[in-house]
Amino acid sequence: MARKVNTDDFDPKKRYPAKDRQGNTITGVFYRYARRADLKGLEKSYVVVFKTRDDSGKVKTVEESVGKEFKDKMTPAKANRMRMALIEGRQKTKREKAEAEAGEWTVQDLWEFFEKKKGDKLKSFRDDRYRYREHIGKHLAKTRVSELEKKHISGIRGRMEGTHKPQTIRHVLLLLQRMVRYGVKEGGLTYPPSLSFDMPTVKNEVTEDLTEKQLDHLIEVLNNHPNKQIANLMKMAIATGMRRSELFRLKWEHINYERNFIKIVTPKGGTEVTIPLGAVARYILENHEKLDSPYVFPGKNGGQRKDCKTAVRSLVEKLDLPKGFRPLHGLRHTYASMLASSGEVEMHVLQKLLTHKSPAMTQRYAHLREAAQHRASDVASSILSKMGNGNGQDGDSR
Repeated sequence: MARKVNTDDFDPKKRYPAKDRQGNTITGVFYRYARRADLKGLEKSYVVVFKTRDDSGKVKTVEESVGKEFKDKMTPAKANRMRMALIEGRQKTKREKAEAEAGEWTVQDLWEFFEKKKGDKLKSFRDDRYRYREHIGKHLAKTRVSELEKKHISGIRGRMEGTHKPQTIRHVLLLLQRMVRYGVKEGGLTYPPSLSFDMPTVKNEVTEDLTEKQLDHLIEVLNNHPNKQIANLMKMAIATGMRRSELFRLKWEHINYERNFIKIVTPKGGTEVTIPLGAVARYILENHEKLDSPYVFPGKNGGQRKDCKTAVRSLVEKLDLPKGFRPLHGLRHTYASMLASSGEVEMHVLQKLLTHKSPAMTQRYAHLREAAQHRASDVASSILSKMGNGNGQDGDSR
C-alpha cells in the first residue's frame, strides 16, 4: 500500500519516492505528489496506466505522465480523457513522440539518402556535393525537412547574392528542390506545406567567342599537345558544336561513316537526334586512337568520362583566351558563331545542328547572321552603285 504524504509536513529539501502513487476512483488514473514550481508545497502530478501490444504482439503496461494539478490545471476527469485518447491511438505517448521526432528526417538525412541513391547517376554529383556542403548543409543540416519553408530559401539567396552569380544561386536552389522532391517520391516524405522556391532570374544570353587569331592559336596548340584524347575532344567541340556531356557519352557505335552522321544519345533537349559528320570531324575521328573502350573519349578504366577539368586546365594555361571563357562550352559557342556569321546558314538549320530544343536559344546568334546579311547587302550595293554613278556607264549608250 502506498505511503500517505502529509502536505503540512512538506520538506522542500527532501526527495519523495516516485513509487508513492496514489489511487483515484477512476480506473487507470493515479497521481503522485510533487513539489510545486514555487516550492510552496505539493501538487498532484497525474499519471495514467493502460495496457497495449508492442510490434511483436506482446502485451505491455504503459505508464504516462499527463500533467500537474496546478501547473497544467489537470483533473482526474481530464486525465481519464487523455488516457482514452492514448488507448485509442488518437494521441501519442511522450516516448512515441520522441521516437517519431528522432525518426523524422533532417536536411542532412535527406542529403545522405539522395547522395546514396542518386550520387553515382548524377553527372553533376561533384558540383552538387560542393553546393550542398557550402550553401545548404552549412546552414540547414539540422533543420527538419517538414519545417522547411520559404524563409529558408530567402536565407540561401540572401547569403549568396552579391558574391555569386544568379545562375550559381539557381543551381543551389534547384539541388535542394530536387532533394525534397526525391525524398517525397522515393523516401515517403510529405512535401513541406510552407516550402516554395523563388528562383532568381537568369539571363542566359552570353555568347562566348574567339577571334580568328585566337582560334588559329588554339588549333596550333591542340595539334601539338601530347594528350591527344583531350586535344581531339576539344577539336570535336569546335568541329561539331557538341556539348561536353554529349562528347563524354559518344561511343564508336554512334558514328556512321557510310551515311556521314553522328547519333547524339540523350541530348539536353531530351530526344535522340543525329547531326552531320562533316569532313573535319570525320578526319579527327578517323585519326583518333581507339582505346579498349566503347567510348570515343573514355574515362577511368574505359568507362564513361565524368570530367576533364584538370587536363583542360593545363592546356588552357598555354592559351591567351578571353577572361571567363569556358573551354568546351565556349568552343560550342565559337562553332555556332562561325556558322551564323557566315550568313549561309539559316537559323532553323543552326538550331538543329546545335540540338536546341527551343528556337529562343538559337536567337542569341541571330545578330551575327544579320550582320553577315548586311555585309552582303553592302557588297551588292557597291557593285550596283556603279550602274548609276559618274564612274561608269548609266546603261544608255545612245
